[in-house]
Amino acid sequence: MERVNQTGSVSEFILLGLSSRPEDQKPLFALFFIMYMVTLVGNLLIILAIRSDTQLQTPMYFFLSILSFIDVCYTTTIIPKMLVNFLSEKKSISYAECMTQMYFFLAFANTESYLLAAMAIDRFVAICDPFHYVTTMSHRRCVLLLAFSCSISDLHSLLLVLLINRLTFCDSNVIPHFLCDINPLLKLSCSPTFFNEIVINTEGLITLVTPFMCVVISYVRILIAVLKIPSAAGKRKAFSTCGSHLTMVTLFYGSIIYVYFRPLSSYTIKDRVATVIYTVLSSMLNPFIYNLRNKDMKQGLRKLMGRRSQAALS
Repeated sequence: MERVNQTGSVSEFILLGLSSRPEDQKPLFALFFIMYMVTLVGNLLIILAIRSDTQLQTPMYFFLSILSFIDVCYTTTIIPKMLVNFLSEKKSISYAECMTQMYFFLAFANTESYLLAAMAIDRFVAICDPFHYVTTMSHRRCVLLLAFSCSISDLHSLLLVLLINRLTFCDSNVIPHFLCDINPLLKLSCSPTFFNEIVINTEGLITLVTPFMCVVISYVRILIAVLKIPSAAGKRKAFSTCGSHLTMVTLFYGSIIYVYFRPLSSYTIKDRVATVIYTVLSSMLNPFIYNLRNKDMKQGLRKLMGRRSQAALS
């Protein structure tokens, strides 16, 4: 089963996936294929609706369109390989492909984390300082926030991949996961991982906690400001603009904290399920969460569908 490369490590890994039982593979393939299609169609519709409607050309929808694009890239990094493995007996992934998948998976995950923080800051400015919203959240600053998010995420991902690449894998090449992630590879390594764990946990903690704290501080300030609004209708309106974002934040950060903020030795099947939540499920639910509670997005989608219908009839 194992192949050895020039450095003494295995040259390919076996991804066990969500289940090793043969009878589960086709149902899992069908389930994740449907989820992938829903994710692609839903998020692409959001991007097209925002880009084609002038009323949606605001900072909040700018970040939402980028978030949808990241979700498409995010799931494309993971699900196609999962689908192939569901129908394959070997379920292998080459060493180079594993490192590449981990790089893009981590980069997109961290970019999404920083985008959620940027969206929280946008909601904070809109509610707590509405008179300066246009100047504070100018298009230039939004682009700078996006550039910062992508740069930090790419550097973070590159560092982690380089650290994992230093390890030797000689005893086993079987990864008890459906993707190449940090914890399963650290657990699989036969070389000392103490230094890697220290750097990964320290740098990773800073990289993950920083945007999370931005979200927490923004919503604490928003809560304080909203509680000062005298009318109940005003409070409901203010909270309604944050509900969708808060749902996504809870889903995304809740599952990530469960997976990565626990001892390496406690890694189990539950971690794989939690990984599905913040990688696949949150990306699939993103269009529904933002559309079901957002009148502007519903109107934008209706306009988009109307234009497509007229174009088809003409």
